[in-house]
Amino acid sequence: MMDKVQGPRVLLHRAVRDALDWEMAQDPRVFVMGEDVAVFGSVFQVAAGLLEKYGPERVRDTPISESGFISAAVGAAMSGMKPVVELMFIDFVGVCLDPIYNMAAKNAYHSGGAQPVPMVIMTGIGGGYADGSQHSQSLFATFAHLPGLKIVVPSNAYDARGLMHAAIADPNPVVFMFHKKLTGMGWFNPVKTAAVPVPRERYEVPIGKAFVRRSGTDITLVGWSVTVHQAMDAAEMLARDGISAEVIDLASLVPMDIDTVIESVRKTGHLIVVDEDYRNCGVAGEVIARVVERDIGMLKGPPQRICFPDVPIPFALNMELHLRPDAQKIAAEARRSLGVAA
Repeated sequence: MMDKVQGPRVLLHRAVRDALDWEMAQDPRVFVMGEDVAVFGSVFQVAAGLLEKYGPERVRDTPISESGFISAAVGAAMSGMKPVVELMFIDFVGVCLDPIYNMAAKNAYHSGGAQPVPMVIMTGIGGGYADGSQHSQSLFATFAHLPGLKIVVPSNAYDARGLMHAAIADPNPVVFMFHKKLTGMGWFNPVKTAAVPVPRERYEVPIGKAFVRRSGTDITLVGWSVTVHQAMDAAEMLARDGISAEVIDLASLVPMDIDTVIESVRKTGHLIVVDEDYRNCGVAGEVIARVVERDIGMLKGPPQRICFPDVPIPFALNMELHLRPDAQKIAAEARRSLGVAA
């Protein structure tokens, strides 16, 4: 559907803001809270202008107490509200993990389904702009490992708006993870291909659905968030060598659409998964495990993963970029997997 939308390109942060605006206008139960989301409009500008439109009751600046305001959002959701709470950087989850995985994720189960927790935790992820080890992580696996949460990871503005609408409508807690380099904000060294045309009217992108971003026949490249763009660039490089790469965008990590991945691998026989999170016990390994568990016989060679090494993220930009996945690394691994000389 995204490919059929016409019109000017919209930045991802504006698409998220437009989704919040639409939902708040239609449903008085929806409100936004977090550090600097009101007066400043969020460091990512995903709430810009909402305070002026909806007032301080529905656009709430909070103290610097992640544990406090995440717990408050859980209580509000259980009381019938629909909070969208911004955890500014995903790295800060360490100080508020208890209300996320012991309250938000489990309260529906504890109540036998009688008490849903319809809340959205939106959070900035990723690095690549020299912000150090405590502001540059992705931590996909940390959240995906916790039952009771849905996890969405849009790679472009169209999916960001559609997934935010779907997340707010969902009765379950949803973690909405947007990569800083995809927001369009200049100081994050933005990825320009994340800005795409977005419809003016409300629409939903289904949670739990992966998308084929580029068709191919020789090798399957699986990514999500920023690594989709890296995989697309790698596919262009490989095409110049006569290699046809198919690119899959997971878009949701929980639930995960592994069927779309398997359909692609049955065709190509080769698989590379690209993950900006740490390698050990990561989502990349989970994707590979699910493919192999389903049908190892369809693979013509061992599947590979390209991840961030299991080390703290360096502050020095040249060291950080040396360790992060990129298009060159993906293309090189694809050639190696296919036995093609560089």
